[in-house]
Amino acid sequence: MVSFLTEELVAAGHDVTLFASGDSVTRAELVSCVPRALRLDGACIDPIAPHVVMLEEVVRRAADFDIVHFHDGYLHFPLMGRLGIPHITTVHGRLDIPDLQRIYRAFPEEPLVSISDAQRLPIPAVGWQATIHHGLPPGLFNFHPAPGQYLAFLGRISPEKGPDRAIEIARRVGMPLKIAAKVDKVDEAYYAERIKPLLGDSLIEYVGEIDEAQKDQFLGQAAAVLFPVDWPEPFGLVMIEALACGTPVVAFARGSVPEVMQPGVSGFVVETVDEAVAAVPRAVALPRQDCRAYFDERFTAPRMAAAYVRLYEKMIARERTRRIVEAADAEELLPQTAVQG
Repeated sequence: MVSFLTEELVAAGHDVTLFASGDSVTRAELVSCVPRALRLDGACIDPIAPHVVMLEEVVRRAADFDIVHFHDGYLHFPLMGRLGIPHITTVHGRLDIPDLQRIYRAFPEEPLVSISDAQRLPIPAVGWQATIHHGLPPGLFNFHPAPGQYLAFLGRISPEKGPDRAIEIARRVGMPLKIAAKVDKVDEAYYAERIKPLLGDSLIEYVGEIDEAQKDQFLGQAAAVLFPVDWPEPFGLVMIEALACGTPVVAFARGSVPEVMQPGVSGFVVETVDEAVAAVPRAVALPRQDCRAYFDERFTAPRMAAAYVRLYEKMIARERTRRIVEAADAEELLPQTAVQG
């Protein structure tokens, strides 16, 4: 999302500086904070360390920018509020974790952006400025007009993403299921105990992790995408990736799902596996051009970037007004000297 937003802002004529890893591909001015993305660099033992170094560079240069937009958590909270530099933070993760709630409540004035209204529910009374849904470049995925013969699951092999439910749904409707997903170290036991034993079924194919280029065919050639999440999903990028391909989605009503989906157009929102089984054939029958049209209307990167620009302008104007008021107050407090001629 950071890349999509950055490139749209540059395309719109904005001067953008991106603080990121040195292997980032961007048309913005790149400030390299580490040589390679941390996820790909097995030599990085403490991922917090390079973030602190990056933050120091951001703070050192902050006065050069009209606004600073953070996407990397909360380490900057104690600094930016004291510097008086226009800034916002997009919150990308779940907020139902007590330790995180404590941080956000300690900085109630920190200007935040949610990626769904549902994401805010655990801590509604903090510094929310806007909800801006994610968006994808319109040409990132091709429209696939004809449905394929299989169901698709894309994401992580983890309990909250529900691959076991996806397998049960596919078995019960009698359709092949292709699973494209990575297994993080923390989920290796779950994969070994709960998912791997289910992969012997001839209907189930585990593809493994796929890259962005492979997503187009994987999602676009599916009859429908299953999104059986069981956690407070902050947004759910898989849903709009599928819709960009014209592929309908059957999604569980958790977190942002009812906010992102439009039942009967983009697919169906369900509460249980039984409801999902009943919804699959109805989803497959939906006009795929309507799925793509719904994506074009609500979830493109230009729409996302325009919403952020409006918020940037609002925050810059607010900080300008604050400084004017502070300067006026300071002038009133200056000692007055009377001179008589």
